[in-house]
Amino acid sequence: MSAREIVNKLGASAKKALPDAARICVWMIEITAGVSFVIFLLKYFGVLQWLSVYLEPLFKHFGLPGAASLAWVSGYFVNCYSAIAAGVTMGLNVRQMTILAVMTLCAHNMPVETTVQKKTGTSAILVIVVRTLSSIAMGFVLNLVLPDWGAAAETAEAAAAFTLPFWDQFLAWLVGMLRLALKMTCIIFALNILQQIIADSGAVEPMSRALKPLMAVFGLPAGCAFFWVVANIIGLAYGGAAMMKEAASGRLSQRDIDLVNLHVGVAHSNLEDLILFSLAGGVWWVILFSRWILAAIIVWTARAVYALKGR
Repeated sequence: MSAREIVNKLGASAKKALPDAARICVWMIEITAGVSFVIFLLKYFGVLQWLSVYLEPLFKHFGLPGAASLAWVSGYFVNCYSAIAAGVTMGLNVRQMTILAVMTLCAHNMPVETTVQKKTGTSAILVIVVRTLSSIAMGFVLNLVLPDWGAAAETAEAAAAFTLPFWDQFLAWLVGMLRLALKMTCIIFALNILQQIIADSGAVEPMSRALKPLMAVFGLPAGCAFFWVVANIIGLAYGGAAMMKEAASGRLSQRDIDLVNLHVGVAHSNLEDLILFSLAGGVWWVILFSRWILAAIIVWTARAVYALKGR
């Protein structure tokens, strides 16, 4: 095949992907902006801080100071960046940052990511329950098994931040949202075009075969390889467009989609977010492998339940 033919074929795939990419992009930005604004208001009026006060007694069982509850709540409703910022401000040590990282990565950006997973056909209630309980369970387990790494850092309560006027905070939120929307647009269009090129080139089957042993360990069907790769490298929020398109393709049954959603719900964002938590002081291999092990346990348990029900 000549270079010109290759270019023409790639162009045809890109053109085919554009309508779906545009539709999903608008939907994703609408959801993200709406949820983000509600969270902005909750933070401004102190609702998240109020909620964290009631979680302080629980966090002692995770080996974390009470103030870390604010970092977890912030990450649960917003994203990992807010949790990392809060954790660094508190001066958490290596052990504490590792536990906070695992808990946050199991359950973060829940409003947006749950909406994305629901769009693929998986129950939103199931996603919320599994991810939230996974986060709590990992906090308990890691506090029991992790050794003390290094001297403990100062973990005094974070000082109250200077409160800017509402409109200054709103402007900062709006600028951040516009930047995020631009980033999401670029990623969604690029992913949809790449996905279409992979589908048109017949590369889905080779990719599935190459990752089949790993998928088997996780209890996942080989056909969900692309779905799994997108979630692990890019995450659920940015990769949601590709995941929804894959779910709509008909290549996976709803049972398969539910299984992979259970897995990636607690084990995704394993590139950028993993690096950021590692730079903040967390131990990368604990953050990664503990969630992969938990995800495998969840999927195999779900498969056993399906088998008992005769599905």
